[in-house]
Amino acid sequence: VQLVESGGGMVQPGGSLRLSCAASGFTFSNYDMSWVRQAPGKGPEWVSVINTGGGSTYYADSVKGRFTISRDNAKNTLYLQMNSLKSEDTALYYCARGDRKYADYWGQGTQVTVSS
Repeated sequence: VQLVESGGGMVQPGGSLRLSCAASGFTFSNYDMSWVRQAPGKGPEWVSVINTGGGSTYYADSVKGRFTISRDNAKNTLYLQMNSLKSEDTALYYCARGDRKYADYWGQGTQVTVSS
């Protein structure tokens, strides 16, 4: 199993970024997928979850209305569209296989920094 995140970077407050997670080594379409973030000095925060078909999603209150999770099962890729970014969104963002109850594989993470 391999999960490789990309798309992070530095952006000004109010800006946007789109994260991607390329999955391999398993049948991507059979698993719920998640985005989890960890800010410096804080514990992990479950940002968003999407079910196998993409028809059901979960968002943390802190990102609701600003972030959108999606997936392309034909491309084995998970996405996170992040709009109206705030300084408090600064964190290392991980792609994980599974949901809030259980996630067994994680990527290495991609850094998102929101700063003016």
